[in-house]
Amino acid sequence: MMVMRWQLAHPGYPVPLIGPLLQTIFGDSAFQAAGDGLVGVAAGTKGVLTPNGYNSFGAMHGTIMVFFGIVPVAFAAFGNFVVPLQIGAPDMTFPKINMASYQCFFISCIFMTLSFFVPGGAAKSGWTSYPPLAGIADSGPGYSSFWNGQTLWLGGMVFNITASLLGSVNFTATIIQLRAPGMTWMRLPFFCWAQFVTAFLLLLAFPPLEAAGIMQLMDRAFGCSFFMPTGLIVNGHLTSWAGGGSPILWQHLFWFLAHPEVYVLILPGIGMVAEVIANNTRKPLYGYKAMVGALFVLAFLSFIVWAHHMYMTGMGAKVAGFFQTTTIIISIPSVILVTALLLSLWGGSIRFTPPMLFAAAFLPMFGIGGLTGIPLAFNAVDLYLHDTYYIIGHFHYVVAPGTIFAIFAGVYYWYPKATGRMLNEFLAHLHFWPSLIFINGIFFPMFLQGMHGVHRRWYDGGATYDQLTGPVLHWNNFMSVSAFLLGASQIPFIINFFWSMKWGRKVPNDNPWDSTTVEWDTPSPPGHGNFTKEITVYRGPYEYSLPGADKDFTPQSEAPKSEVPHAFPTTAPAH
Repeated sequence: MMVMRWQLAHPGYPVPLIGPLLQTIFGDSAFQAAGDGLVGVAAGTKGVLTPNGYNSFGAMHGTIMVFFGIVPVAFAAFGNFVVPLQIGAPDMTFPKINMASYQCFFISCIFMTLSFFVPGGAAKSGWTSYPPLAGIADSGPGYSSFWNGQTLWLGGMVFNITASLLGSVNFTATIIQLRAPGMTWMRLPFFCWAQFVTAFLLLLAFPPLEAAGIMQLMDRAFGCSFFMPTGLIVNGHLTSWAGGGSPILWQHLFWFLAHPEVYVLILPGIGMVAEVIANNTRKPLYGYKAMVGALFVLAFLSFIVWAHHMYMTGMGAKVAGFFQTTTIIISIPSVILVTALLLSLWGGSIRFTPPMLFAAAFLPMFGIGGLTGIPLAFNAVDLYLHDTYYIIGHFHYVVAPGTIFAIFAGVYYWYPKATGRMLNEFLAHLHFWPSLIFINGIFFPMFLQGMHGVHRRWYDGGATYDQLTGPVLHWNNFMSVSAFLLGASQIPFIINFFWSMKWGRKVPNDNPWDSTTVEWDTPSPPGHGNFTKEITVYRGPYEYSLPGADKDFTPQSEAPKSEVPHAFPTTAPAH
């Protein structure tokens, strides 16, 4: 991302310091030598990003961040660690399926990494891999049908999707089957509900894309034409495909996954933020049952809004009207979730711990992402803004200062449970405040550029079309500087994360945040089987500041004080 931002701010200039190294690693298809006439740069200096390299980096940035970054971290990693602890389970239901999921994911990572180093470089057809471009990219004389970036991208995605499907089966079974005695559905922590719904989204939405990936693989490697149309002219010659394929079919199959995928990215983040806010406001979540209901409504509606990504295909007024309507309706459960979290702050005795800082910042950032998406629901607006930087700004506000801030909140919150040590607060603040400032410095100007028509795929940042876009291209330099500073802002976190494992302050007890949920009843870090005692759940997940209680938190596993005389036996909790 930072290499791309350098190119947008300084088109034609070599990447400073590491440009020659990048050209050595990624080859001459992705980087080239500088030409004559550049101020302060000797002709022939290596390290200028090429148009092909820009397309490769753009496609792989989107693919890696979505499918190989946020989903494995927010859903799989946090889910595998936190969900069994929060429901009082000794492990996931199917450990072997869990390992198979990880192994498929690992293979998919090898495919994606290898694709940078094959002739022609990595995939260039965007993270959406639209045919017919994706069908002809890196093909023809001199290219192997298999050993090329686009084909490896498809192979990597097939393994990645398989990994997600196996993981989602495991999460669903674990939450249904392995809850501790007394852990009824309405006593589940909200993070578990978010993971449960996310698992269903993956289970239902990913198979169409896996089928589509295999079909596109057949098109590229075996001469099929699922997505390749009749009469396609490539390099002045009529192509030899049998024809009859539909590029629009790929878009339907891709977006049928990729809109639920947006909620796969954000729901685990909202679950983490809910846990952190309840703990640091010292009060129950506002509208817990309404939030759970909103998750299910959101999940259902996410399957009937996909074609709002496809207004440019000319789908017709009636179909567009349907998808406009459902897209507006889906904003309602999203607003319920964010409003409930905001109202949870009201009247709370807020502790601004490092996880709370990230959780609190998540709310307005996700709010900006959501509100800027509402105009895009209308095809009259979307026809103008489609594929401009407005879209990039909208999506990234949801997943960058949105989901990624939520992930940071989760890391700071559960790190002492995973390691037995606290993260350093000074370094945490040094991480949070610059990140909050510079992440807005990157993405907010994108709305201004997008409304002036700056296209997301212009390799030179719009310099060629300066007469069309108006006075907004100067923001490229500002956004790029913000991106470099955002990258530098992550250094304190990396240092903190690894330094604290050995030298961080040891937790004073197994529950350093004075939390109510069951994961804090385990040792820090938890051993094999997680729990050292039988867990029974007696109450809801957020019993903070109860009137008459002797402390401001009442753990789920704490037995109620019986009001019955000692002569009478107490009853067992409901299962």
